[in-house]
Amino acid sequence: MDILSDALMLSRLQFALVIIFHFLFVPLSIGLGLITALMETRHYRSGDPKDKAATHFWAKIFTTTFAIGVATGITMEFSFGTNWADYARYVGDIFGAPLAAEALLAFFLESVFLGIVLFGRKKVSKKFYLASTWLVFGGAALSALWILIANSWMQTPAGFEIAADGSRAILNNFWAAAFNPSTVPRYLHTVDSLLILGSFCAMAVGAWYLKKGINIEHGKRFVKTGLIVGIVTVVLMLPFAHLQATAVAEEQPSKLAAMEGQYQDGAVPLSLFGWVDDATQTTHTFISIPGGTSFLASWNFNTPYPGLNTLKHAVTSFAAYDGVKLQSYQGGTPPVNLTFQAYHLMVALYFLLIVWLILAGVGLKKANKGKINKVLFGFVVFGPLIPFLCIQSGWLVAEVGRQPWVVYNLLLTADGVSPIVSSPELIITILLFIIFYVILFIAWLRIVLGLIKRGPEAAVPASASDEPVLIAASADPVVMPINEAPDTKTPDDNEPKGGE
Repeated sequence: MDILSDALMLSRLQFALVIIFHFLFVPLSIGLGLITALMETRHYRSGDPKDKAATHFWAKIFTTTFAIGVATGITMEFSFGTNWADYARYVGDIFGAPLAAEALLAFFLESVFLGIVLFGRKKVSKKFYLASTWLVFGGAALSALWILIANSWMQTPAGFEIAADGSRAILNNFWAAAFNPSTVPRYLHTVDSLLILGSFCAMAVGAWYLKKGINIEHGKRFVKTGLIVGIVTVVLMLPFAHLQATAVAEEQPSKLAAMEGQYQDGAVPLSLFGWVDDATQTTHTFISIPGGTSFLASWNFNTPYPGLNTLKHAVTSFAAYDGVKLQSYQGGTPPVNLTFQAYHLMVALYFLLIVWLILAGVGLKKANKGKINKVLFGFVVFGPLIPFLCIQSGWLVAEVGRQPWVVYNLLLTADGVSPIVSSPELIITILLFIIFYVILFIAWLRIVLGLIKRGPEAAVPASASDEPVLIAASADPVVMPINEAPDTKTPDDNEPKGGE
C-alpha cells in the first residue's frame, strides 16, 4: 500500500492519533472543572455534607482525567521535535512562546490549586477553598487559551516577519501574534463546546443514578446542574459559531468553500447533508438553504465568496517560497469531501444536543414528581457521546480545512515534516501508541467507572477532626461525628455476669 511508504501521510496519521486521544481528556477536564466549582459553590452556600461529597466526587474524576491529559500532551509536544522537526525549526521562535506561557502560568496555577482542592480542605478557610476550585477551572481555561493561541496562529499567522534567508518566521509583535484574527472566535467557540461536554457528563452520571434507583438526591442535583449549564452553553454556541464563521470567511476562504463543496464563485449555500464528487466538481446535497452559509458569515444571504476553482490559483501573500515550491502549491485545495462531511456532522450533532437537553429536562421534571422514567434517562446516559463527536468533527474541519498548509499561506505541510524519520519507524511508533493508549484508556475508564459506581458519598476522605463524615453503608448515608463512638453495647451487657 502506498500509504505505508508515505512518510508524510504516516506522520500526519500519527499526529492525528496523538491529538485525538489527547483531546478526549482535555475537553473533559475543562468541562468537569466547571462542574466541580459549581458543586463547591453549592456546598459553600448550603453547608450540606452531601454537597461536600459531590465536590470530592467530581474533583476525583477531574484529577484522574487531568493526569492523563497532561501525560498525552507531553507526547504531542515531543512530536514537534521528532516527526515535525522542520516545522519546529521554521516557527519555533513564535510557536514556543505560547507553549512556554501555558506551562509556566496556566499549568502551574491549575496544579497548585488542584492540590488544595484534593488535600487542603482542613487547612484553608472555606472561602479560600471555594476560590481554589474556581482557580482550578480558571487555570484549565487559561491553559486552553495559550494552546488555542498557538493553533490559531497556525490558522491565521500574524505579528511576525520572515528571516532574510527565508529559513524561519521571526516574532516581531507578541500581542499581534497572540491575538491574531482567529484567536478570540476560536477560543470562545472551542471552550464553550468543552463546557457543553462537561454539562452532558454531569447529566449522564445523574441519569445513571436515577435509572438505577441509587443516590437519588445526587442524581437529581447532577442532572439539574448539567441541564442548566447545558442550556446556557448550547444557546451561547450560536453567536460564538457566527464569530467563527465570520473569521473563516474573511481569513480562510478555501476552508469556507470546502465546508460546503463550493467550486464556483457566489453565495455559499447551507445544506443538511450531501456528498462531494471532487473528480467532477459536483456537490450533491439534500435540503439546501441557498446562501445559508453566507448568512452565517455576514448576515446576508447574497454575499458572494470565491469558490475552490478561483482559490486554487491563488498565490501566497508571503515571500517564503521560491517558484518551485509555489508550483507544488498551485492547484492544491483541502480534501473537500472530508471537510464537507465533518462540517455537516458537527452541525447535525448540534441540533441533536438540543434534543438531548429536552429529554433530560422532561426526565428531571418527572423525577421531581417521584416518577423515574428509565427510558429517558437511558438515553441521557449516552449523551456525552454527542458533544464529544461534535468537538472532534469541529477539529477535523479546522485542521483538514487549512490543507495543504501546516501554517496557512506560510508553510506547506509537506515542508514541515522531518526528513530523516522513515516510514518503518513511523509504523512501529503508531502501533506502539495504539497499544499504549488502549491500555491507558482502559485504566482511566476503570477508575472513573469505579468512582461513579461507588458514588459521591464514598468520595469523602476520612478526617481526624470533629467535622461530620459520611458513612456510605446504605443508599441513605448516616451522618455521625467521628469523635462520638457509637453505642456498641448489646442487650446483655448490663446483665450480671456469671460468678458476680
